[in-house]
Amino acid sequence: MVSLFQKEKPSLFQRLREAVSSTKAQLVGRIEQVVEGKASIDPAMLDELEAALITADLGVPTTRAILERIRSDNSRGKLREAGQLRVAVAEEIERILEHPAEGRPTPKLPPAGQPEVIFMVGVNGVGKTTTIAKLARYYLQQNRRPILAAADTFRAAAIEQLEVWATRLGVELVKQKAGADPASVVFDVLARAKSQHFDPVIVDTAGRLHTKHNLMAELAKMCRIAGREVAGAPHQVLLVIDATTGQNGLAQARQFTQQAGATGIVLTKLDGTAKGGVVVAIARELALPIQFVGIGEKAEDLVPFHPQEFVASLFKA
Repeated sequence: MVSLFQKEKPSLFQRLREAVSSTKAQLVGRIEQVVEGKASIDPAMLDELEAALITADLGVPTTRAILERIRSDNSRGKLREAGQLRVAVAEEIERILEHPAEGRPTPKLPPAGQPEVIFMVGVNGVGKTTTIAKLARYYLQQNRRPILAAADTFRAAAIEQLEVWATRLGVELVKQKAGADPASVVFDVLARAKSQHFDPVIVDTAGRLHTKHNLMAELAKMCRIAGREVAGAPHQVLLVIDATTGQNGLAQARQFTQQAGATGIVLTKLDGTAKGGVVVAIARELALPIQFVGIGEKAEDLVPFHPQEFVASLFKA
């Protein structure tokens, strides 16, 4: 029993609801405005709904896919009342998030007794290094022994920042001096992980634009080294995207998927944006699963993404 003088910790679902409140106001609030005072669905209402979904950053292709299904249900008499639209949109969003599209990467597992290797990629400024720390904490909570690799050797500040987090969390960090070959950091961390049974290995990589071909080539070299040392590595390549960038984040994700072999998304700063609808666009257009979402600045503010919970946090009263 919780003391009257203690604050009960909010559940993950409650925290997620708080994090997406701005997106909810933008998305669900607009849907409510569309249907307010109306009894039946008409073409003008569906046009307004389309505009509402695009404004919430679901993007044009995803919005059109949702509206195509809703218009079909309406023409067949399955969907007639204006009050049914909210549920219909929620169901379509959940369907997109839950059902993998063709071409979605298949998760790879390391051989028995070998560490899982996770590369973290993305452009500068998305919160990648902080996300790595949050991910390490998540794995600590799963009773695993994560080890970090400071392979962003281009920025001394990135190494220092990761070192601060490693000390704070009590996890091991492998680093070299600024300017060192990132692939050699990968080699060192995997040697240590295998000999001392650390798992997973989380590798910080330099923030890079997809247009920087030399940096993309360097990333490919790091992947080759990892695969040589642990079969199938990297087993995950998680692309970190700032949710506040909306559709620009989707453009980044598309390029990284093509050139860096991204297998999943970590969406940061979901609590600071009304553009959370980009989650749906990413899932549909890239066939990439959303693995985690950031809902705050603290180490514990990274949570696994569950489609049903995300949709419920938006649409439940």
